[in-house]
Amino acid sequence: MRKATISRKTAETDITVEINLDGTGQYDNRTGVGFFDHMLDQLARHSLIDMTIRAQGDLHIDDHHTVEDTGIALGQALVKALGDKRGIRRYGHFALAMDDTQVQCALDLSARPFFVWNCDMPTPKIGTFDTELVREFFQALATNGGITLHIDRVHGFNSHHIAEAAFKSVARALRMAVETDPRMGDVLPSTKGAL
Repeated sequence: MRKATISRKTAETDITVEINLDGTGQYDNRTGVGFFDHMLDQLARHSLIDMTIRAQGDLHIDDHHTVEDTGIALGQALVKALGDKRGIRRYGHFALAMDDTQVQCALDLSARPFFVWNCDMPTPKIGTFDTELVREFFQALATNGGITLHIDRVHGFNSHHIAEAAFKSVARALRMAVETDPRMGDVLPSTKGAL
């Protein structure tokens, strides 16, 4: 079963992440940050990864630690659930259109974290949410999930649409990458012999 639970507690946050890579996109995410919960719901729904996240953080300071640490824990959960990665597709890509916006994602579950972000937001806030935290989340996810992750905004002028398109494009690319490939069987998708 490609499932994992990660609990991570620091002086700033207390986070538990449960995922099932072979789910149907069910979600129950509660971080205390409304817009971020909405984005995590999109990530689960469009990746078809069942996801339950509980986070308590120092929101009296700001949302930064909660968002970043959730990315860390989710990345760690992905690594655990993927195991040795035998039989997966490994690569994923998706160009997602949402109204005025198009965001493209390409990723590799390579165990070599690298993050490219060409997805600047035109406004500093979406409601009370700091738009720079979208980047922070994906940086933490890529680093702790061992993902080579490229996210590029092709165009768009609405920050909400850009952020949501980023989460959805990553979700669809992740869905492709974690799927088992019937032609691969139990073969590792690498000539190195390890991922």
